[in-house]
Amino acid sequence: MIEEIFQIEKHAYKDSYIHRLDARVKIVLAFAVIIAIVSVPYSIMVYTVGAIFFGFFLFLWALTQLSPRVYLQRLIEIVPLWGIVIFFQIFLKNKYYTDYHAVLTFPFGIAVYSESVEFALILLVKFIVSISFIILLSSTTKVQDMLEGGTRMGLPPDFALILGMMLRYLFVFGYIYRKVTDALVTRCFDAFDRKLPYRYRLRQMGYILGTLFIRAYEQGERVYISMLCRGYGRHSFLYVKKKSLGRGDLAFLSLSMAIVIAVPVVVWLAPVRLI
Repeated sequence: MIEEIFQIEKHAYKDSYIHRLDARVKIVLAFAVIIAIVSVPYSIMVYTVGAIFFGFFLFLWALTQLSPRVYLQRLIEIVPLWGIVIFFQIFLKNKYYTDYHAVLTFPFGIAVYSESVEFALILLVKFIVSISFIILLSSTTKVQDMLEGGTRMGLPPDFALILGMMLRYLFVFGYIYRKVTDALVTRCFDAFDRKLPYRYRLRQMGYILGTLFIRAYEQGERVYISMLCRGYGRHSFLYVKKKSLGRGDLAFLSLSMAIVIAVPVVVWLAPVRLI
């Protein structure tokens, strides 16, 4: 998990047209797409809207010059968790349908309904589109830029200060964790090595967790003292310099919002709502 955080931030430091866009533009775009796809009624028109939005995402991802493997790897890491929730929808009845027709039946009254399968597919399309634009945002925007962009968009100063501290020292904790794991590797210790006694592995992992806790506590004390020396107090806030959007950012945002708004409206008003 720690290594994934470093890898995501590494991708955000690359240079492309999407990377150079203002963070506010990408945040607004991601939220707009999520709101648009979630607002689409649970009907087959979701397939058309989802396909167009996903094609728009693929176009933007191509502009990032990132490998498709990066997207697929992050998607595969996320899908299993929510995929289980979506999968179990095929066994449940929901409020969007009145009549249900069983496709498969199992003992104990368990059945798979065709309407529930359709609902699960619609839910899957909404999930894939939403999570794809979140991956695009996090893969092309630095954490600090997202924080500053959110602050410029009206994020409360208290939240910005807390998030700024958390994000900054999350990476500090990651470096400490990496040092500890590297030390274990150089000593040829593997917590999952079945050749070592179970109690020995458990005791060593306890020592490691205790060491991380002590290091984190000491780091927190040093950070707090340093902040007090720099004038930190209860009325201190994170300073973010005001910045106006450039012409390129405004043009991209206007075009993107036009697409996000027009696609669901056109599909809804179209005489044929099938793919």
